[in-house]
Amino acid sequence: MYAYIKGTLEEITEDTVVVEAGGIGYNVKISTTTAELMPPPGSEVKIYTYTLVREDAFLLYGFLTRDDLEIFKKLITVNGIGPKGGLAILSVMSADALRFAIMAGDAKSIAKAPGIGSKTAERVILDLRDKVSMEDTLRGLGEPVGGLGNMAAGAGADNVMKKEAIEALVALGYSASDAAAAVKKVEVTEDTTVEGILKSALKFMF
Repeated sequence: MYAYIKGTLEEITEDTVVVEAGGIGYNVKISTTTAELMPPPGSEVKIYTYTLVREDAFLLYGFLTRDDLEIFKKLITVNGIGPKGGLAILSVMSADALRFAIMAGDAKSIAKAPGIGSKTAERVILDLRDKVSMEDTLRGLGEPVGGLGNMAAGAGADNVMKKEAIEALVALGYSASDAAAAVKKVEVTEDTTVEGILKSALKFMF
């Protein structure tokens, strides 16, 4: 119903924000990760929303990026994963890390979310494996942390190297989500090699 809400951030808690827009205060449920990224109260914010209408409730779920919203919408199509479960998963891992975990079959990382058991995590992988692509998985890895710009020229080659570095870390025993998060922090230049990415990423693993 609402694509997004843009207004003044009035209140923020661990799982909810109140945004005033047009004289109306919207109560929006958010993940822990989104709460940590929110600016201080009084700031202007733009929150992409998913609307859930039930007989006894009208609920809004909010995200700072369309990317997070889209992966949330995919999550709630999985049997046993409602909006609460979707937010729980996105509270322990980013959209990028979740995609790579799905592609890599890393149910253990997904199961770290509160209320998400191993069987449910495996169902997420089974149901969404064909709904996420490696291009989507690596899209965020080609941008700086928190970046909102488009990928620079040459990012395709960088993504291939990052993918290989992630796979190497997984082979070393690290979880796919931890590996993706570490590799995302590595700054890539025209002289960077896969071995260089791997060595730099390992520094972020401890």
